[in-house]
Amino acid sequence: MHTPRKRFGQHFLADPDIVAAIVRAIDPRPGDAMVEIGPGLGALTAPLLARLDCLHAVEIDRDVIAALARRHPPPRLTIHAGDALAFDFGALAARCGAPLRVVGNLPYNISTPLLFHLASFAERIVDCHFMLQKEVVLRMVAAPGGRDYGRLSVMLQYRFAMELLLEVPPDAFDPPPKVDSAVVRMLPRPARERTARDEAALGRLVTQAFGQRRKVLRNTLKGCATPAQMEAAGIAPTARAEEVGLDRYVALANLLSGD
Repeated sequence: MHTPRKRFGQHFLADPDIVAAIVRAIDPRPGDAMVEIGPGLGALTAPLLARLDCLHAVEIDRDVIAALARRHPPPRLTIHAGDALAFDFGALAARCGAPLRVVGNLPYNISTPLLFHLASFAERIVDCHFMLQKEVVLRMVAAPGGRDYGRLSVMLQYRFAMELLLEVPPDAFDPPPKVDSAVVRMLPRPARERTARDEAALGRLVTQAFGQRRKVLRNTLKGCATPAQMEAAGIAPTARAEEVGLDRYVALANLLSGD
């Protein structure tokens, strides 16, 4: 019997109906190059393997790794021991000879940095299906104008089209977390839709804009962009960061980067 470890943010999915719904949403096919992040006790691993030729998994807990290896010996399950935050998903895609389908019940304590890490490999990914804290998913898919819309929304929406698929109550897990969860689908956007000249500059602009989100952008972006430049990009200098859409941030970043 494995005791969940707080330092790894472990909450193991235990509801078979929720598992079945997630697998249906993923719709794994035999030839897919699929990697599961944080397989835990294998609630998703077993039904995924039932529909795949093979599966890769990234897991940090050595006790969990040993149990999974006994239950699902190689070559059908290949376990990569280590931290998903440092894992090279691009190298795995090259090894598989195909872009990846990425799935997982992501640990709450690393979900945001892990999403940004995965975004850097978006060109080597077919899709992602993740279980996350519901609050995080609402921020990911939020439209401009609401409190959920922020840096996470803008930067992930630049890289992915996202959809909330399923809400999951705490009692679907062992131990139950203190928050609700949700499943999100993430589809990488094609290069033609990613029009920022300098994505790092876009990231810095968005970070500064949301750094003091209660202030108007004329003040928040002081020293970065003038009111005239904001207006040229279609942004009212008196707007707050949460009122500006992704396309306007891209337009301003491109204007500041020069023609």
